[in-house]
Amino acid sequence: MHPLAVLRVLVLVSLANSVPVAAKNILGTRFAWPLDGGIELPDGQRLFGRSKTIRGVLLAVLFPWVCAPLLGIGAGLGAAIGALAMAGDLLSSFLKRRLRRPPSSQALGLDQVPESLFPLLACIGLLDLTARDIAAGVAVFFVGELLLSRLLFRLHLRDRPY
Repeated sequence: MHPLAVLRVLVLVSLANSVPVAAKNILGTRFAWPLDGGIELPDGQRLFGRSKTIRGVLLAVLFPWVCAPLLGIGAGLGAAIGALAMAGDLLSSFLKRRLRRPPSSQALGLDQVPESLFPLLACIGLLDLTARDIAAGVAVFFVGELLLSRLLFRLHLRDRPY
């Protein structure tokens, strides 16, 4: 197993997930243009929902790109980790809209697994991760995200405790 490599990836995934929330708290609605442009699909639901913004995705790629070298990971891989975390997040938002779940509602597992699994899978060859590393990383992110979300809610940095 490669726990340090998994930890480095999860730190960048967590950063990618936290930066859009911090930007919302700091900037409010400034520069918060919807990623889906308000497009509604034939099911009457938005493509991703109002909480997914261009600002959030850009920051979620930018911050891991800048911070990855501090963790001993190349900047390009850091940006890819951020982008793949956002791809997982967007996939879960897309699926939640199809299931008619409200924006920012919790879907246990669907909210945590894709955004940690995609980046970890991308790092298999680059960081020599194993299937056990991937499974452990997803499990750690799953539990950690639920606990951290509650803490951020108590600190008034998140709107909901999940």
